[in-house]
Amino acid sequence: LVDAGLSSVLPLAPLTGDPGLITALVERWRPETSTFHMPFGEVTITLEDVATLTGLAIDGDAVIVDIPDEDWSAMCLRLLGQAPTDLGGGVIRITWLRETFDELPLSASPETTEQYARAYALSLMGGVLFSDRSGGSVHLQYLLLVEDWRRAGRFAWGAAVLSYLYREMGRSALQMTASSSLGGDFGGWAALLMLWTWERFPHTSPLHAVTGAQITQDAVPRGIRWLPAQTRQHGDQFYLYKLWFDECTTFVVSI
Repeated sequence: LVDAGLSSVLPLAPLTGDPGLITALVERWRPETSTFHMPFGEVTITLEDVATLTGLAIDGDAVIVDIPDEDWSAMCLRLLGQAPTDLGGGVIRITWLRETFDELPLSASPETTEQYARAYALSLMGGVLFSDRSGGSVHLQYLLLVEDWRRAGRFAWGAAVLSYLYREMGRSALQMTASSSLGGDFGGWAALLMLWTWERFPHTSPLHAVTGAQITQDAVPRGIRWLPAQTRQHGDQFYLYKLWFDECTTFVVSI
């Protein structure tokens, strides 16, 4: 995972989304400009934000998946060593991945170790970085991205994650109505959206209590300074007030 450039995400992966905050942000999102419209102007999540908060690379090869020559089941067996029986359309359940590859055997061979690492990377991509609205499955096309670890290490993961989040924000904004709430119906890395908001709008941030060694402002990636964090879990109207009326000019320009 270090070779693939994904290890910096591991401590941030457990962060879950706050539906109220995400809904409030989507309400301020404008798909035509890919920006949040605030009283003081337009702001957005940048590539620099992604690199600073997550440690993911923003320079490198584009994250592109080629369709395999073999069928999905054969590819799954080759790269993971196992395959579920219900591989409809190349979609695999994340719960199956986590249950099947729960703990690496102590006597695991290098090949088995790589297979377990690929399974973890696949669940990370499908459940965190490029999560879709189903929330419980991932397409096996992502598995091809970690077939070769050295090639994976040349990918601009941060750029791909941000563009995917932009797309999902746009979809959500277009589908929302004045009375609707997103709830769990949101794709993309919600934690990245929340980390950016806490950094840029400090008055929306959670009650933060660092345990163990104090995390400094220079922590790398910077997002880990919010671990552990007790999210407010308020409704979207609370956050809308915070973003639009209450201290709405409190925007941190540089993080």
